[in-house]
Amino acid sequence: MTQKITIDPITRLEGHGKIEIFLDDKGDVDRAILQIPELRGFEQFAVGRAAEEMPRITPRICGVCPTAHHMASTKALDDLFHVEPTPTAKMIRELIYNTFQFEDHTLHFFFLGGPDFVIGPQAAAGERNILGVIGKVGEEIGLKVIKARREARDMINYLGGKIIHPVCGLPGGVSKGLDEEHRVEFLKQAKDIVEFAQFSLKIFDDVVLQNKEYVDVVVGDAYQLKTYYMGLVDKDNKVNFYDGDIRVVDPEGKEFAKFKPRDYLKHIEEHVEPWTYIKFPYLKNVGWKGFEEGKDSGVYRVAPLARLNASDGMATPMAQEAYEKMYETLGGKPSHHTLAFHWARLIEALQAAEVMVQLLENKDITDPNIRNIPTEKPDEGVGVVEAPRGTLIHHYKTDDKGIIEEANLIVATVNNAAAINMSIEKAAKAFIKGGEVSEGLLNMAEMGFRPYDPCHACGTHSLPGDMPLIVDIYDSSGKLVEQIKRDQE
Repeated sequence: MTQKITIDPITRLEGHGKIEIFLDDKGDVDRAILQIPELRGFEQFAVGRAAEEMPRITPRICGVCPTAHHMASTKALDDLFHVEPTPTAKMIRELIYNTFQFEDHTLHFFFLGGPDFVIGPQAAAGERNILGVIGKVGEEIGLKVIKARREARDMINYLGGKIIHPVCGLPGGVSKGLDEEHRVEFLKQAKDIVEFAQFSLKIFDDVVLQNKEYVDVVVGDAYQLKTYYMGLVDKDNKVNFYDGDIRVVDPEGKEFAKFKPRDYLKHIEEHVEPWTYIKFPYLKNVGWKGFEEGKDSGVYRVAPLARLNASDGMATPMAQEAYEKMYETLGGKPSHHTLAFHWARLIEALQAAEVMVQLLENKDITDPNIRNIPTEKPDEGVGVVEAPRGTLIHHYKTDDKGIIEEANLIVATVNNAAAINMSIEKAAKAFIKGGEVSEGLLNMAEMGFRPYDPCHACGTHSLPGDMPLIVDIYDSSGKLVEQIKRDQE
């Protein structure tokens, strides 16, 4: 008789979700799924709205990564209104965005993903959190984390207008410039942030790489998945968070596709399952073959490790050095080690910090010319950035007055949805045997999703009509006796 284990709620992620683990008669894992029970449906909220309101509406999708939605939406408006931002505006946007990327990556490592390593994957649940991390590494380091994040957030707050839901983005530019006094102040802070990013990598080296037990977990089969990888790259195929072409490499690291953001529908399709509100994007030119890994499956991954796999390197020198060390340690490129997303995240935080310094060292960033006013009628626009959690796509169609008629959002976490399910199942099968289940072993299964830093609040979609609902009623022996459905209208 099949047994079921439910982990509800799952912890240290954005949004809500639960893991269902199904055991066979021997007590081994037959199947495991990540079920997302919440529904947002922001695409329908957008219809009927003025397009220029989208950069202020879509950040409400998520309070953790509002800057990503704000920038993707603003870039979609540039495309929609056929207007290029001024060079200064582009620099300011990139400064805001790289600052956000650093801040968010730091949040994930120290607060969400890092506790599994700093405290230990099978430590008591009450210890695997930021307080446990501070207890392990010391109060001084905890204060450094707080200081670095505060400085980054202050910069975003000044330039973006708000820290949680920025309001600076306009078609063709930004609403606020940077004066010389703040440039000098922020440059000093950015240099401190570079030092902190290097310090974070040293902590990873000391705590994880110097611990053979942890390294064995990182490179073990339980957390490996061979997929395609996707990310934005610049003209030299280097990692870029704000702009560029979308590049895809196959599981062997060979370039499979490279395309402009506007062409994303030629390459990406979405699959649906009845047991979750998350869609499952896949590569259209490979096809959906189910939750399978390998070259014949259209499943791909995004986010830090995927971006590094999809690129030819980092765009800044210190990050490039760290990138080379990671691949040398992991045995070459591409790396299919899911837990290495944590390592790649810290390398990206270093690049973001280095880019902050580069931008602030350029006095042109204080030029008052911060916007080109649109003059053409709006029609259709696509904006893409690399959210901390991966490639984020905003696509709007409007009437000639700029009122949204159709919106499509492929959110970063959704790109990883199939791979997250596969990673959880693979980890569960590796650690849960013979019906032996402990809190620590269940956390090892949860560790299959944390490297992706998933944000499910923004990833769910619905057609117009009633929210579908399925209620299963079981008797005391576990037999299904009735199913009540309310389907889409």
